[in-house]
Amino acid sequence: MKIVVGTKNPAKLQAVKNVFGTEMDIIGIKVPSGVSEQPFSDDETITGAINRAKKAVAETDRTLGIGLEGGVTETPFGLMLCNWGAVVVKGYEEHPLIAGGARILLPEVISERLRQGEELGPVMDEFCKKENIRSHEGAIGIFTNGTVNRDDMFTHVVKMLKGQLEYAIIQKQIKL
Repeated sequence: MKIVVGTKNPAKLQAVKNVFGTEMDIIGIKVPSGVSEQPFSDDETITGAINRAKKAVAETDRTLGIGLEGGVTETPFGLMLCNWGAVVVKGYEEHPLIAGGARILLPEVISERLRQGEELGPVMDEFCKKENIRSHEGAIGIFTNGTVNRDDMFTHVVKMLKGQLEYAIIQKQIKL
């Protein structure tokens, strides 16, 4: 099976390799999410993941497209990280499989800046005095003291996507 991931982000690509195996033919391509640079709700983050999966399949000869999107969502308790994934099978683009993952409450000092329109990646880089955190441990890694990093978080989502895909194949809802 040939898999395309709608990103070049190393943490997201590693998550797909963690689940589907390094022997699988997996590539990443840069595609637009079609949503804000900083998705600000579950709905917007899900839409970004679906768009990435669909665009990745459409732009390649690959059978399976995976889109992974990180965002934030406002709750009564404060702003939380959220992450969503989608898998699209060529020929079944209108029926994406969707899964969501871990959530943690962001510190108010970060949340305030996001609510003012800034994007989490650059805010985290400045906050931690590091570069390109989004491609490595991510905010989840920083705020869980390394207990869960970004590829761990997305690996969980990709596991759920793969399980749904296997179920859909067994139930003959999808043919590869």
